[in-house]
Order: sequence, then structure tokens, then C-alpha cells
Amino acid sequence: MSLAEETRAAVRRRPFLLAALRAGVVNYTAAARSLAADIDGDADTDSIATALRRFAESLPDRETDSRRVRVSMRSGLGEVPPKSPREIDSESAGEAASADADADALLAVGGTHLAPGEGSLTAVLAEGEVDATALAHVLGRLDAADIPVRATGVAGETLLVAVERRDGPDALRIAEDALDTVPSR
Repeated sequence: MSLAEETRAAVRRRPFLLAALRAGVVNYTAAARSLAADIDGDADTDSIATALRRFAESLPDRETDSRRVRVSMRSGLGEVPPKSPREIDSESAGEAASADADADALLAVGGTHLAPGEGSLTAVLAEGEVDATALAHVLGRLDAADIPVRATGVAGETLLVAVERRDGPDALRIAEDALDTVPSR
């Protein structure tokens, strides 16, 4: 593998560096030093920095688009146990009971179901033009604001981020702002 190929592969293992290269905000020498351990061979920092510059020049510029979404907040989200098959069978037979079992849950992953009730979490919901890219952007912005995310998911036209209740209003504002500038490339 050539030095250029190794450098590109090392950058792709660090999405933050790839984003910085696209944005044009990289100190190439410092980035080369941080990548040197991942690059096989005897390449010096200057050679890696040159490979980074060339890679950056080949990347498309960073572009963003505004997503059409409605963002809302639901407080009191908490973990609820999913209904067991026995509970579902005792209520009624068929798929309707199964649908009711999960109807209240805003998020269900594995055996964990989060639903409105008496919990200490707040759900920030975005409905509309959402996808994994939008979710990643929202999560990055929340991380930068030091707002811990307890659970998250995206499916269909709904994105959900669960945070502690006290962080809900800030998370809502950050999500709204983030969804106005989702990277499109």
C-alpha cells in the first residue's frame, strides 16, 4: 500500500479528522504526527503531511442542508418492562395485543423500552426529514455541549434523543439548530 493510501485509510478511521479536512481547518503537521503510528513504514511527518494536503484537496467541500422537521420535547420518559408473551396472550390473541404492548414506548432496543410516565428522562423528538446522518450531527453537537445522551434512535421519519430532564431544554435548542445545518457531504 502506498503512503497516500495508508494516510487516507488512517484518516477514514478518524471521522473527526476527515470532517476537519473537508472544512479546511487542519494543522497538517500536527495531524501527520498523530497519524504516524498508524502508518506502516518509515514515513516521516513531512511526507504524511503532504499526503494529507493532497487528500484534502481531493475531498469535496463541506456542504450542509436544513432538514424540514418538527422538534418537540416529552418529559417523564422512563424505562418500562416490555410485556412478556404470556401477558400479551392473556390480554388477547393476535397481533393487536403485540402492537399495544409497544404502543406507549417511544424507543425500544432489545429488552429496554422507554415510555412516558414517571421517569427522569426527557425525549427530544424530531419528526420529518431525519436519517442517521442527522442523528450523528445532533449527537456530535450534544457531545460538544457536554450533554450526556442516555438513549437514542432513528427510524422512519422520527429521531429520538433521551437526556436527563434538566438537560431537556438545552438539548431541544441544540437539536433544532443542528438540524438546520446537517452535513450533506
